[in-house]
Amino acid sequence: MSILVEATPNPNALKFTSDKMIFDGNNSISVMPGQTSEHKVLNELMELDGVDNVFGFQHFITVNKKMDVEWDSLTNQVEEIITKHGY
Repeated sequence: MSILVEATPNPNALKFTSDKMIFDGNNSISVMPGQTSEHKVLNELMELDGVDNVFGFQHFITVNKKMDVEWDSLTNQVEEIITKHGY
């Protein structure tokens, strides 16, 4: 398993792509503050201090961080959660 981390046009968002399917089907999943999802991986990501919202589709999850948080302190935590869930 490996996670590819890619920048997006939004400096507050990073795309985490897995070589495994994370979400089946053709629907995307978004979780905003105060919401939960049927997908535990997204709920755990939302619990991280500094995460604003998450978006998932098939092989990837895009994590949006809060403006005052640096990626240096968040990227490894996101990768650990995704990997822990087998992706």
